[in-house]
Amino acid sequence: MIEALSIIYFIYVLLKVYISVMQIGYVARAKEMPPVLMKPSSWMKSARYLISNERVKIVETLVDYALFVFWLAWGLHWLDTLTWGMDPIMQAVVAVDIFLVVNYVVELPFTIYTTFVIDERFRFNHSTPELFIKDQIKGGVMTLIFASVMAAAIAWIILNVPMWWFFTFLLVFAVLVLLNLLYPTLIAPMFNTFTPLENELLKEKIAELLQKSGFKSEGVYVMDSSKRDARLNAYFGGLGKSKRVVLFDTLLEKLSDNELLAVLSHELGHFKHKDIYKNIAMLGGILFVGFYILGHLPVNLFLEIGVMETPAMIMLIFMLLLPVYMFIFMPVMSLVSRRNEYEADRYAVELHGNNTDLISALKKLVDENKSFPKSHSLTKFFYHSHPPIIDRLKALGDKSVNDEKEDEALKGECNIR
Repeated sequence: MIEALSIIYFIYVLLKVYISVMQIGYVARAKEMPPVLMKPSSWMKSARYLISNERVKIVETLVDYALFVFWLAWGLHWLDTLTWGMDPIMQAVVAVDIFLVVNYVVELPFTIYTTFVIDERFRFNHSTPELFIKDQIKGGVMTLIFASVMAAAIAWIILNVPMWWFFTFLLVFAVLVLLNLLYPTLIAPMFNTFTPLENELLKEKIAELLQKSGFKSEGVYVMDSSKRDARLNAYFGGLGKSKRVVLFDTLLEKLSDNELLAVLSHELGHFKHKDIYKNIAMLGGILFVGFYILGHLPVNLFLEIGVMETPAMIMLIFMLLLPVYMFIFMPVMSLVSRRNEYEADRYAVELHGNNTDLISALKKLVDENKSFPKSHSLTKFFYHSHPPIIDRLKALGDKSVNDEKEDEALKGECNIR
């Protein structure tokens, strides 16, 4: 059994590395072509930025594989021995926390390098070392508290409830929905400052859009994202009465009011089509199957790893294999998401009243966020939650891209999240 899991994980790593290598080679060739949707300087800069990140991703994937081998060959046995004799619930809490801390320490150098070397080089990073450290401490403490509570609850269910995998699924799924409710009003303000939108005219236009689409919001807020990053974004956060409109301050600086309204109309399209509920339902189905598999792991697996079948080890094996499991479903999730984006674009044109502003906004987002508008087809198939930007513009009726003689594999994406 352990050999089969090792082979599956090895194939997963090979596939990820292969996709990155293909993407690097593809973009390296594509950047020599005439620029599309960008100024020549932005074209070259965005290509170099993408290649730099892909190279880091390859190294990170290989390190993650080494970490997987460590845990499977020695680490889980070490943790089992280290926590042996503890109360099973306390054992689960301690083992899960140590697992998370070790993984965090291994992955931290990549976060630091990406933020303070790559993002700094391409002028995306606005964060200071002091702010970065504060974010890491806050995020780390919150993660450990949350992980400890969840580990204790799951351990108790495993020990005391028949068909524990089903009730564990219900708990995890309910917590994920709860986090969506709490994030905009409780979690996000721990890291950023949210202030009510001061532009009264723009606020009135946004309120009119919300009313036309039937979206009831707690308010329209501006987030001080520029203190960490130069990228543009906007989103609707929360569920039910906690829903709020969040605009990055960088977005307000770069887009005109009409372009901003077109972007919000796109986001309202997701609301109108209930995409967030569809995504939650899809995730629920994926988790249900995952927890079913977890509840029926053969006893031989634990024996081969050299650990006891305790709640702690059950959770750690699940966490160890979760990236591979979720990767299997990524093409389906990406495909569904891309279809949702087309529908949201169509709704945006209908709600906003024209296609010109959304087309203009998409082009600015590509340029400002340095989103290289070409990607290898494998990258799109697995990772792209948004359609190729050229396809989106064509679907919106942009005549300027209709004559583009692009091979399907040469199309990239633009994200409005």
